[in-house]
Amino acid sequence: LKRNYDKTFPVRRNSVYRHVETGLVVYRAVGPEWRRFGTPMRKRPLTSVVLDDGVANSIVNDFQEYTERGIPYRRGYLFYGPPGSGKSSFIAALASYFGYSVCMLSLSERTLDDDRLNHLLNTPPPYSVVVLEDVDAAFGSRDDPVQSAKAYEGLTRVTFSGLLNAIDGVASADERILFMTTNHIDRLDPALIRPGRVDVKQYFGYCTETMFSEVYFLFNFTKCL
Repeated sequence: LKRNYDKTFPVRRNSVYRHVETGLVVYRAVGPEWRRFGTPMRKRPLTSVVLDDGVANSIVNDFQEYTERGIPYRRGYLFYGPPGSGKSSFIAALASYFGYSVCMLSLSERTLDDDRLNHLLNTPPPYSVVVLEDVDAAFGSRDDPVQSAKAYEGLTRVTFSGLLNAIDGVASADERILFMTTNHIDRLDPALIRPGRVDVKQYFGYCTETMFSEVYFLFNFTKCL
């Protein structure tokens, strides 16, 4: 197996990406505002996250079309699949590739309520993506009383309607890129992941034989440099 990693994702020279920093900046929610979390992290190359055929290119092309269009609008992504399949790693690599920062927010945070969530989702720093990880842990399906009870029982003060309004309500920001991740897409309410709130759904599966081969080649290729 031979793969030209230099040509897989071309170097971007468009003025759109002049804001790029030398490292990946991560923000965490502190009260009603976003604050930098530690020092900028070393950027992870997209090629270091090996996914199934066509997955990375499809998402990169979609993201690039959004950034180069120059029209402010909302874009939502849902990455789902088993733990450890590369969902969070790919988001970090994707943000690094395009020179974006990452804003991490947990819906299970006890101090988070509807007003604070709405404010945070609609005031991210410039050139950043917002990531809601493991959304199934905070909100189950309303059709499943067992999951619903577990989701709402003392974990968060955010209501389901509050989350929906923050994502695409009347007062929600026009220019925002939102990523949600889950290990159990079947536990999510259909209203949360309908088109308009989630534009792209992508499954991240277990490593295949082809992916194992690519990982082997990647590490051996790096050693030869």
